[in-house]
Amino acid sequence: MAKSMIPKVPMYPFLLGAVKRVVAVLKTPDAPVKNLDDYPVNRLANELHPDRQKLVVDKIVEHSPDLKTFVFRPDDTRGTNRLAYFAAGSYLSIHYTDENITFTRPYSLSSSPKKALRDHYCITVKRVENGIASNYMLDHWKVGTMLTASAPLGDFTYEPLRDASHVIGIVGGSGITPFRSMAYAIADGDEDFDLTILYGSRTLKDAVFTDELKALSETCPKVKLVNILSEEKADGCEHGFITADLIKANAPEGEDYSLFLCGPQVMYEFADKEIAKLGLRQKFIRHELFGEYFHPEKDKDYKGDIGAEFTLTVKMAGKTFTVPAKADTSILRSLEAAGTEAPNQCRSGRCGWCHAQLLSGEVYTPARVEGRRMADLEYGYIHPCCSFPLSDLTIDVPPSM
Repeated sequence: MAKSMIPKVPMYPFLLGAVKRVVAVLKTPDAPVKNLDDYPVNRLANELHPDRQKLVVDKIVEHSPDLKTFVFRPDDTRGTNRLAYFAAGSYLSIHYTDENITFTRPYSLSSSPKKALRDHYCITVKRVENGIASNYMLDHWKVGTMLTASAPLGDFTYEPLRDASHVIGIVGGSGITPFRSMAYAIADGDEDFDLTILYGSRTLKDAVFTDELKALSETCPKVKLVNILSEEKADGCEHGFITADLIKANAPEGEDYSLFLCGPQVMYEFADKEIAKLGLRQKFIRHELFGEYFHPEKDKDYKGDIGAEFTLTVKMAGKTFTVPAKADTSILRSLEAAGTEAPNQCRSGRCGWCHAQLLSGEVYTPARVEGRRMADLEYGYIHPCCSFPLSDLTIDVPPSM
């Protein structure tokens, strides 16, 4: 390019800007930099998304010896002044330890989000056969019991950009808890969608919160409850199971609708076959999957020996140790059985919180819960909560918070 063709740009604006920046720097006071938590936006972020919350059991509602609702308030003696707000459908990762036991388990918040603003959380716990956490909570927790919880977590929440304006909840057993929270959020005006709850249980007596939800539906037309009983007939209730025909009968005619499922694995296995008959777009079907519902021996692609036993070598926090591992037990459960506090939250392969690096050996992950990122697959990271050993293993585990 000829020299004469290069445009001439005056230099004085650039020089003036540089002078102004130097002057601004020179005027900066020598006082220490403010603590980041002193900024209002950071304080708000910490309140909404705390690393952990210290809670204390404030009240216990016994629905039956095998089903209780625990009401929590912040434990001010240990530094939690306010409870974090949450979206209906969220869960808490509950961590508890005493001289007898240590466990971390996810539980849906069953209370209204609005009550969190009055420092009120609650979860509803059902006894699970051989369930370490549920049995201990039901048998030993009392008013005054102290525990630690995460911030509200999960994506089993209503999102108007993704979900239809009418949600049908397919519920089994204690899976009613997130829908109780949603129903109250709708009634309180915190959420804006229509909710029809198809609640499957053996008997009407087993359907916890039924009276409460029916009363709520009488004052809030956006909420509807349909009880489906498999082992008895009762007035005002359907009999049998939640089928495709029953879903269609309660769906809005000629409109899109979303399906939210929460319940035991056996319900998912039946309901998914029925849902396949409806031809819904996949984005309208949501499963709440926290908890370990994986049985690798049931999978057609499982090639291991389900009765085999292996050695798990663990690198964690600068230490190396070994623990026994069984083929039919997730790596996370093997770590916990050996007294190791490995990080975890959802326990279903969804959140990625427990990810660890597989240094040697081979694992099996059920395809239905394979949610690892491409980078995790490339660099050999696994989710111990839904990974099962196929050989002796060596893993590098980040320490629990």
